Amino acid sequence: MSEERRDQRDWGPVSGAERSEIATALALLEAGDWQAAHLIVQQDEDSALACWAHGIVHLMEGDVSNAHYWYVRAGREFPQQPQTATELAALKRALTGR
Repeated sequence: MSEERRDQRDWGPVSGAERSEIATALALLEAGDWQAAHLIVQQDEDSALACWAHGIVHLMEGDVSNAHYWYVRAGREFPQQPQTATELAALKRALTGR
């Protein structure tokens, strides 16, 4: 499945508050502050987008096995060669719909 097609999947209902929290975590991840982003995403283990962001946190941390776990929780295929920048861009597209 292409990267763009994977980003277009239906993530289910995402509340405004949830979208805002994930956007904040995404901004922190883009700034390299995975620890602060982790504090946000670990509060929501039910949202697929938050679980995906949680997986990216662990990619940035260097904990690939934990990242894989969170990708499974998100219902997202774990990349064969995960690249943080690629995953952040994909999460941003999924969050914004662009």
